[in-house]
Amino acid sequence: MPQLTTPLSDLSDMTITVVPEGVDSSVPLVGYLVLAPAGTRLNELITVPTAAVPTERAASGRGITIDEEERTARVDGALLELTYLEFELLAHLVRHPHRVYSREQLVTTIWGYGPVGDQRTVDVHVARVRRKLGAAYRERIVTVRRVGYKYVPATV
Repeated sequence: MPQLTTPLSDLSDMTITVVPEGVDSSVPLVGYLVLAPAGTRLNELITVPTAAVPTERAASGRGITIDEEERTARVDGALLELTYLEFELLAHLVRHPHRVYSREQLVTTIWGYGPVGDQRTVDVHVARVRRKLGAAYRERIVTVRRVGYKYVPATV
């Protein structure tokens, strides 16, 4: 453990970053104070989101590919033209395959506000995303009757 020998009054304009061996130093740690029990490893506390969420045979350029860093979605290598909310909805479902989300959960997660009376807006957005995915992939977003929606990747 490094020893701090400078008086605290001299640290007002100083930033100290300690990155343990084995932790990706590109992870931004500025502005965070993390309190953890003694003995907790830093890499247990930090999860680095992946830039791309590959799915559906993405390595071959086929299937649905989401790149969250570039905010793009592709189907068989072709770029999809998605609105902000359509992208968020598709990326969220693809990020959590097989998990069923109620309309209320999707409104809270994607739209960022609590449930409102009419959940039809989710149905409309799902229909638009399905239409843009095309005939080969629209069935990847499955309706769970009386519950909500889930994403089911193709079986290989």
